Amino acid sequence: MPQISQRGNEMPASPIRKLVPFAEIAKQKGRKVYHLNIGQPDIKTPEAAMLAVKNWDVKVVEYSHSAGHLSYRQKLSQYYKGIDISVDENEIMITTGGSEAITFAFLACLNPGDEVIIPEPFYANYNGFATAAGVKVIPITSTIENNFALPPVEEFKALIGPRTKGIVICNPNNPTGYLYSKQELQSLREIVLENDMYLFSDEVYREFVYDGETHFSAMQLEGMESNVILMDSVSKRYSACGVRIGAFITKNKEVMATAMKFAQARLSPPSYGQVIGEAALDTPKQYFDEVYQEYIERRDYMVEALNKMQGVYCPTPKGAFYTVVRLPINDSGQFAQWLLEEFAYENQTVMVAPADGFYSTAGLGKNEVRIAYVLKIEDLKSAMKVLEEALKVYPGRTILSL
Repeated sequence: MPQISQRGNEMPASPIRKLVPFAEIAKQKGRKVYHLNIGQPDIKTPEAAMLAVKNWDVKVVEYSHSAGHLSYRQKLSQYYKGIDISVDENEIMITTGGSEAITFAFLACLNPGDEVIIPEPFYANYNGFATAAGVKVIPITSTIENNFALPPVEEFKALIGPRTKGIVICNPNNPTGYLYSKQELQSLREIVLENDMYLFSDEVYREFVYDGETHFSAMQLEGMESNVILMDSVSKRYSACGVRIGAFITKNKEVMATAMKFAQARLSPPSYGQVIGEAALDTPKQYFDEVYQEYIERRDYMVEALNKMQGVYCPTPKGAFYTVVRLPINDSGQFAQWLLEEFAYENQTVMVAPADGFYSTAGLGKNEVRIAYVLKIEDLKSAMKVLEEALKVYPGRTILSL
């Protein structure tokens, strides 16, 4: 029998999706499953974006330019300039989701065996993208005790070796909801320039920033034109995860030309997705104001409800719509499976994402889960009640102190 590739064997399974079969079985039993495990908002996609697809009058759905529709890139350039990121249409490539933008970044900038430093916990699929590109992830641990702030510069410098070629950040952060400050980004600038590295900045949650805070982009760092690769997506900003449209942005012409070769090999990004993405740029401010208020209400309720539960600690996220929560449990993977297989409260249960899948360092995250507060407030209240009752009877419960 032919053998599976080494790369295939090394490719990690998604910690977010691997529990799906257990959720399906729970639903087949007639249980209501509250999905706190995945960043799939229940917010409506903007009406203008949906109408653009319905009204797109074409006889043939053709390939677009490998970099994406020119009209979209030009319009996207104006969007970025409106938030003080000065790029033109030639410095933007439309990608098949933010995932492809990250993959292109790794393939264009890094050789097999090169290393990237990533603050953990981090978006679990970074491990997958790195594995596919033959890149080694070097984790640097942020902690819940410090609300997952950026580790000190000295800790980064201690990890830099001859194969270290970049740093990856997600700002605001998935899975923690932490918002990196301008000062923290400036500290990364120092490291990147000193060691002639890349800074890969995943900013797909830029619009979700709370409590009067402001988002500072890596593209706004001075003197970093050749070093910064920005990865972006319409999925969360416009609640359009299924359209699979993202963007790869850099002012480094050599990197863009190299990434274009990978883009040409996959021909073009999705046409209908680009129509939605372009139209979504006309979304009125009222839409975002309403979404902001909705997420603030959900976040505040969730944080308060979790911290009232015995042995639970939940920091207050400043961005995105996730938080990593410490629970009085011995194994988050076993707990998440137990919730789906064995537990029900009033014929309901919850699905959470075990946080150990967001760490690269073995053994970390065993008593933490990621929760996405993407459900309407009524469902979120029910989900919190279910989780509270589950923790009271979970056989693997432990006594923890922060």
